Amino acid sequence: MITARTTLVALLGDPVEHSLSPRMQNAAFAARGLDWAFVAIRVASDALADALRALSVLGFAGANVTTPHKAAVAELAGVETPSVNTLVLRGGALAASSTDAAILGELAFERAAIIGDGGAALAFAHALPEAARFSRRGAWPPRVDDVDLVVNATSERADVVVAVGTGQTIVDVPYPRTATGSAAARAGARVVDGLDVLVAQGAASFEAWTGVDAPVEVMRAAVRSS
Repeated sequence: MITARTTLVALLGDPVEHSLSPRMQNAAFAARGLDWAFVAIRVASDALADALRALSVLGFAGANVTTPHKAAVAELAGVETPSVNTLVLRGGALAASSTDAAILGELAFERAAIIGDGGAALAFAHALPEAARFSRRGAWPPRVDDVDLVVNATSERADVVVAVGTGQTIVDVPYPRTATGSAAARAGARVVDGLDVLVAQGAASFEAWTGVDAPVEVMRAAVRSS
């Protein structure tokens, strides 16, 4: 139950109805005994600047940012990172960062390729500046035979955008699993799916907001039970 004392965190995006983040973060707050609540707010692009100002005025502790606003929020916040998915508000000050690539801390690899050019792709590219990059508006088709990690950060769900096989790992960012991720699994690749990515970035955001260790297993159970 949200009361006048409840600390609020928002999800800003368009659309937001499909997101599992509210379920995941509210389960995490409850597990840590925090009187916090995570609410999804649909924000149109032309209202984004007003929404950021409103977070501070209304006393929000922070926010997650999702499609299509990650690059725009980075610009509005004046940060060097090209994509932002996490906002922390303290004492009227706003700190902006990205936890989208947090899953990389759980993986071992030497050479990587990133496919896509949206907000998540920008975050992974910032974390992996030496990675090969492919998009339909740039280098295409993807050539990934010489890499051991492929990040599929495209929005394409129905068609296979790249062939990944035995000895390779694919981080399949969207959820549920895409056709690309399913084909990779059949071909013998290790698939790190979008729910794993969601939990990793969500745990990092939770800790940035609260200063408390994230209950990762609780968060994983919350998204896997949907």
